[in-house]
Amino acid sequence: MPSPEEASTSSPPPAEAPPAEAATFKSLGLIDPLLEALEQMQYKAPTEIQAEVLPHALQGRDIIGVASTGSGKTAAFALPILQKLWEEPKGLFACVLAPTRELAVQIAQQFESIGSAMGVRCATIIGGVDIMSQKVALAKKPHIVVATPGRLNDHLEETKGFSLRSLQFLVLDEADRLLDMDFGPIIDKILKVIPKERTTYLFSATMTTKVAKLQRASLSNPVRIEVNSKYSTVSTLLQYYLLIPLPQKDVHLIYLANTLAQNSIIIFTRTVHDAQRLSIILRTLGFPAIPLHGQLSQSARLGALGKFKSGGRKVLVATDVASRGLDIPSVDVVINYDISTHSKDYIHRVGRTARAGRSGKSVTLVTQYDVELVLRIEQVIGKKMELWPVDKEEVALLRERVDEAGRLATSEMREQGIRGGHKKRKRGGEDGGKGDMDRDDDVHEAGMPMHKKKGKSSRR
Repeated sequence: MPSPEEASTSSPPPAEAPPAEAATFKSLGLIDPLLEALEQMQYKAPTEIQAEVLPHALQGRDIIGVASTGSGKTAAFALPILQKLWEEPKGLFACVLAPTRELAVQIAQQFESIGSAMGVRCATIIGGVDIMSQKVALAKKPHIVVATPGRLNDHLEETKGFSLRSLQFLVLDEADRLLDMDFGPIIDKILKVIPKERTTYLFSATMTTKVAKLQRASLSNPVRIEVNSKYSTVSTLLQYYLLIPLPQKDVHLIYLANTLAQNSIIIFTRTVHDAQRLSIILRTLGFPAIPLHGQLSQSARLGALGKFKSGGRKVLVATDVASRGLDIPSVDVVINYDISTHSKDYIHRVGRTARAGRSGKSVTLVTQYDVELVLRIEQVIGKKMELWPVDKEEVALLRERVDEAGRLATSEMREQGIRGGHKKRKRGGEDGGKGDMDRDDDVHEAGMPMHKKKGKSSRR
């Protein structure tokens, strides 16, 4: 097994071997404006999901795509939509539904990049952003609307003159997560007010019974394309665990951050409270860390992602808001501070590294209470995690400084009004309404119960 030093740097992607069929974007039938944009974006050859989806999609078929995160799903549905838009240019041509705001922003950026030669116009309709500016954007009839379901439904119900009656394409991306987050009733409402004569693409990492039910309700004679039918992690990912007593989690996390200091690291926590607390501890001890979770304002969330992507911050401490769909290039290491309660969530978390042929590693902190969960994950992925070696003397030397940083973090969070994972928020404000449901993804992913107050929804 490699030592931590050997395992702590990411190797560049290996030279790409040409696919067996030698499919190219041109041979799949894409038009020149799209080919030019793909060349500028340095998309050399179609991924497996793109090569499978494009021939059917360009023939106008409904698609069910089952593929793992990082497989190139966004381009697989964006390319056929943009090709059809080139043939029949008109406003409010396609709508993409995504489970989180960050994923919606990322999808819109990809549509704009691929459609740059066509002058494609996109509107991103998400919670946490001023609703009036979105009304103005929708009044201009953009070609593509990328939205979270709650905020889109707000506009369909309340924005005068806005409808999707002329919609040609509907995309449900990360459909399993959309339904896990209880967006089902809102999606049903949206399906009732859009044309039945449309093309629908449903993409999901997993095919759950809820997704199958949605498929029957929304798709017409679809082609099912399954690229990765089994939960799995890529072969270039080295997976480790660290068995520790529960009270020593913080000091071992800092030990890992120290050992892997030259790498870009995502640390996943189960709660908002821990994400905020650990980011303060790390900063206090000199690590360039930044938090990302659903209790931050939308601008702060996007700012955190931007700083991490650009290399301005080397450590991102995140809840599962960052584990699905987000394409963050060159993540060297994923550390699971809290182990995922579901195997599929573990796969999505560690899937933030070792992307596009690169190597990467994950280290999971395992306490005496987590052993059963680790065994379950190993059974699902068909691999055994290796034990990460620890220098106990170095850990002992760090303990006093880490404890002091922990006390400072607790004090700072008390001053900020963050207790038990929830920052006190003003009533009303910019985020009100059903469109704000997407900020609760952390709560859903953590499996935390939602308590309803009488008369008013607690989902704020």
